[in-house]
Amino acid sequence: MRAGLLAIALCASCAANKSPTDPETYSFGPFDIAPSQEISTLCVQITLNNSDDLFINSIDLETGPGFHHSNWFWVPEHVFPGPHGLDSSSADDGTYTCTDRNFDEALAALYGGVLFAQSTQVQDQVQTFQPGMAVRVPARSKLVAQIHLLNAGDTSLHLTPTITLDPIAKATVTTNLHGISFENQALALPPNAQSKFTLDCDLDANDASPPGAWGAPQFNIYYALAHYHALGTGLELDALMPDDATSTEVFSTSAGIGDSLGGPVDPPFTMGQNTHLKFSCDYYNDTANIVTWGLGSEEMCVFLAFTDSPYNFGGGVTAPDPAGDPTIVDGVQEFTHPCSVYAVPGN
Repeated sequence: MRAGLLAIALCASCAANKSPTDPETYSFGPFDIAPSQEISTLCVQITLNNSDDLFINSIDLETGPGFHHSNWFWVPEHVFPGPHGLDSSSADDGTYTCTDRNFDEALAALYGGVLFAQSTQVQDQVQTFQPGMAVRVPARSKLVAQIHLLNAGDTSLHLTPTITLDPIAKATVTTNLHGISFENQALALPPNAQSKFTLDCDLDANDASPPGAWGAPQFNIYYALAHYHALGTGLELDALMPDDATSTEVFSTSAGIGDSLGGPVDPPFTMGQNTHLKFSCDYYNDTANIVTWGLGSEEMCVFLAFTDSPYNFGGGVTAPDPAGDPTIVDGVQEFTHPCSVYAVPGN
């Protein structure tokens, strides 16, 4: 696989008279992946060279076979600097080993914000919000993403991916969106069995440890996306009231890998008096081995959503941890685990 520091090529439509609200396409790579090869150590940087804020309403990621998944963030140009230093970010655009620049997805969300998440093995995925809704990308920002490549076939692959950002005019923005993302790394799928792994995440700042400073989670949820691998059979996201078990479904999917695992929440879900978000991932492990959190043949349990909260929320179980003992419900082994929550002001 060729993975040197390669310049990001802008498409031919990027002419001098181009409107600031015209779509912009960026190429990255290329990537050559040998048969049965898996690569999970690479990141991509694309400097936007935007002198003004961008308000992104739609994103189109085209990858091709072998591009397993990727998570995309915007960050200020000086974050995760390359060898050319802080003042020449575009010179450091291209593909690099993530650890060389201390890339970390949690830090990317903290310094910037979530922009896009690719469903597992979807070769062309569009994330589009309703008219007037957008993720604000401040001036002098860049895109950063950790990518996971997996060639399960017996022939070599040559990939030339692109990502297209479609902004709208600031005057037309009615809703500024921020991300909320939780993951559950406390996975231990029992062999030859159905299982469910659940986190109940309390978003009330007074219940955080230490107590948080964010306001009540009285926001609307407009878009949601699940992430799991081949053994996943579904994800459900529910909102709960603070003092009882009253639960309302926000989003669910039972799509398999290769299909989009997300979309608009229509109509948008209003948290109202709900203070908890509970999410569960379902699996059927048809192997003889316990499957834990990880890449490739291992599993993941993640949800991403976009809200009109002034905060970015995150947390869950963000490091591998024992799953604990299950409860058997209708033949399904169900596991629960405490959920950690953090929030940072959005841009």
